[in-house]
Amino acid sequence: MPETENPEDLTPQRILVIDDEDDIRESLDALLSLEGFAVDLAVNASDGLQRLESPVYDLILVDLMMPDKSGIELIQEIRHRDRETPIFLITAYGSVKVAVEAIKAGASDYFSKPWDNEKLLIEIRRMIAGARLTRENLALKRALKQRYRFENIVGKSDRMMKALDLVAQVAPSRSTILIAGEGGTGKELIAKAIHANSTRADQSFVAINSGSLPVDLFEASLFGHVREAVAGATSGRKGQLETANRGTIFFEEIATVPMETQAKLLRVIQEKEFRPVGAADVLKVDVRILAATSADLRKMVEEGRFREDLFQRLNVIAIPVPPLRERKEDLPLLIDHFFDLYCHENDKFIDADGRCTLKFDAEALQILVEYNWPGNVRELENVVERAVVLSASGVAGADVLPEHLLHSAGLRIRHGEGETLPPDASLFEMVADFERGRILEFLERCNFSQTETAEVLRIPLSTLNQKIKRLQIDVKRRGA
Repeated sequence: MPETENPEDLTPQRILVIDDEDDIRESLDALLSLEGFAVDLAVNASDGLQRLESPVYDLILVDLMMPDKSGIELIQEIRHRDRETPIFLITAYGSVKVAVEAIKAGASDYFSKPWDNEKLLIEIRRMIAGARLTRENLALKRALKQRYRFENIVGKSDRMMKALDLVAQVAPSRSTILIAGEGGTGKELIAKAIHANSTRADQSFVAINSGSLPVDLFEASLFGHVREAVAGATSGRKGQLETANRGTIFFEEIATVPMETQAKLLRVIQEKEFRPVGAADVLKVDVRILAATSADLRKMVEEGRFREDLFQRLNVIAIPVPPLRERKEDLPLLIDHFFDLYCHENDKFIDADGRCTLKFDAEALQILVEYNWPGNVRELENVVERAVVLSASGVAGADVLPEHLLHSAGLRIRHGEGETLPPDASLFEMVADFERGRILEFLERCNFSQTETAEVLRIPLSTLNQKIKRLQIDVKRRGA
């Protein structure tokens, strides 16, 4: 099958020549056009800047001396608009001083008049090819971020973008990676992103958790075993390391690997070999190791609960995954992502275009924003799934939130007539205080009948009950 042609290969590379001398422009136009370039000509700096407003150029040639603006000044102005396109300065006054000024201004290189046509063409092609490669690398990097931002790793915060940048950098390498973060932050998704964008992407990704297994069963699972090594076994069994050969193995919580096993794991990293349980011979393995931890491994090393040599081998490159409370600007994206996921899964609140229409109301959203999320993204996912299942309309209120979230809101409430809100009360607390007063007013009118009050306020009884609890309204005492 023939290779697919890149559209860029079919489009002539475009060069802008900015020079006030007719013979120089005509000479460059003839030279570059014969070589297959599309050439635009500008007679001075102002003309050149005007031409830069529409076409995209692969390279710009700028004369040093022009009547309306010097080449150095022009390069500086171009660089304010465009930091990537290569710029060559053309000068009749070739000197080290001119070269230094040109490079400082943002030029990629400079040529002295008269120049060697062959050398000029070689440098132009080299510079255009280098700029194109840079653009392609940036596009790949952005594509990686976009893919995992919306499909799995959702977020736009600076800390998540830094983590994704690091993923893009380390994924193609063979290095061992340690992914550190609290439970529920998405460490396994980071590991899968690294594997999916590595040279091993078409091989196995094997995740292993040692926390739930005794030492002997964990080692038999990891390294495999011969038939005689495990009581009741009718045959030998291949281990997860062998299954992951040429691929990636991910330790979900490396801190729980028993001390007895840590030395054997170190041998896998250093010697790329292991011995199945009960076997006489060692097996060679080519596997990339990714490990995650929610524990402080350095502290565990100091306390003698984790091998220092293994820690150093694992910690070649560390990727910290921030907790949700430190990237709350990602909450709206995450909420929309999980709404879309679970609305489709439950076939609820989907419009004709296949989009999820369910949203949290302002009160519920404020509670979510103010909550500290000890369970991180995993806890948020559970809350959103619950909202999808329990919501009866296209707007999810505080009544569908779990009880512990409502109690965690920590509202400062006026309980008596003589009390006032503190001077630093938030807008949310002011609104809650007003809402509490109005609900109390209608409860009193309805002789504290919650059913009648809900009807008058035109809200579901369950919503009123949730508000009564959250706003600390003592209905029993009032109705007594």
